[in-house]
Amino acid sequence: MVRVRDLDPSASPLDYYGSELRQLREAAGLNQAQLGGIVFCTGSLIGQIETARRVPTRDFSERVDAALGTGGVFSRLVGLVLRSQLPSWFQAYAEMEAKAAYISTYQAQLVYGLLQTEEYARAVLGVRKEGDLDARVAARMERQRILDRENPPLMWIVLSEAVLHQEIGGREVMRNQLAHLLSLWGREWVQVQILPFEAGAHAGLQGTFNLLRFEDDPDLVYTEDFVQGHMTANPQALKEGSLRYDHLQAAALSVEDSAALIARVMEERYGHQPGPDGRDVA
Repeated sequence: MVRVRDLDPSASPLDYYGSELRQLREAAGLNQAQLGGIVFCTGSLIGQIETARRVPTRDFSERVDAALGTGGVFSRLVGLVLRSQLPSWFQAYAEMEAKAAYISTYQAQLVYGLLQTEEYARAVLGVRKEGDLDARVAARMERQRILDRENPPLMWIVLSEAVLHQEIGGREVMRNQLAHLLSLWGREWVQVQILPFEAGAHAGLQGTFNLLRFEDDPDLVYTEDFVQGHMTANPQALKEGSLRYDHLQAAALSVEDSAALIARVMEERYGHQPGPDGRDVA
């Protein structure tokens, strides 16, 4: 069992978080069970977080801040902790994504991470049985906090129609995911277009890619293979990515027609259907 005194607060954001939690809890004169009772969790969970064996959630952090009167210390730290749970090769991209003023992406198989529901993300991330799934899902949801800013990035997303038909997590999860995409329709800062099957051969056949534009930094293009991601500000790569994206937008359905297609697939493929007993089933 890991002992608290063996932890090095400088080892990782998670270790630092655990060390701070222990120190501030003890300064408040509370044992783990007492703090757990105040924030509606077990003393065991408090101990696991203090010894860096569990990753805290944002909700937990906010409750601990309120209980210990920290002035938001843990609510600020948890962002660093959750980002550290992303794959090491992805962390640099996530940092730049959070700074971007404009994000455009073509997705061939999956809904873009910033627009995934928690259940959809859990199904995607759960394919590989490694690490703490709850922590990885929480890290992906944490990325989406940039959408709640006063000035969120402008986003233009082109999804292959295949994304709508690739059943991830079951029919109910997919229905909720497509409903979430529809809920974004009409918002000025996000536009979703569907590239229909009828488009045939198109500029995105070589795979998914993202373009990030910034107010003060060079633009970036990001791609992934099955091992890791690749981010570059190479002018030729940016020119090629921008050209491909322009062609994809031109071949895709309009935003209005895309919403109509999403709604149709949601009802026809994932809608409620009567079961053998006549009742609706998901």
